[in-house]
Amino acid sequence: MARSKPISVKIATAKVITALEARLAELEANYKTQDENEAKFQTAIDAWKKELFAFAIANIDKAINVRTNYRQWSNNLNVDFDLTVKENEFPAEPTRDFEQLPAHTYREQKDEMENAIRILKMTDEETVSTSTYNAIARYL
Repeated sequence: MARSKPISVKIATAKVITALEARLAELEANYKTQDENEAKFQTAIDAWKKELFAFAIANIDKAINVRTNYRQWSNNLNVDFDLTVKENEFPAEPTRDFEQLPAHTYREQKDEMENAIRILKMTDEETVSTSTYNAIARYL
């Protein structure tokens, strides 16, 4: 069995600080705009649903496997049916192009990045060791 040799990587401390500061600024900007982004996404979902319903109604004559369910207590009639179509024939569902962060996760990540930056700025070392880099790599 071959033994793997540990990898020793040395990265300039200034580069790591710069990268952490950039990532922290990105995290803060994303967190500040996430409510606005979520509102835009929900608007896009609502518009997509309308397009999807219009597509389904326009193609109702192709419906198969029609199912109905009447709920007498609420006077609701549920009509369910299947359409056999290819994926590119109906409107594509919007996807999130942003990450939703709960407040506690944001604060935790922000605090950890700020602490790492503070500590790295106090060091006299010109390079960051592999173990230090591993501790902060998830933020870069």
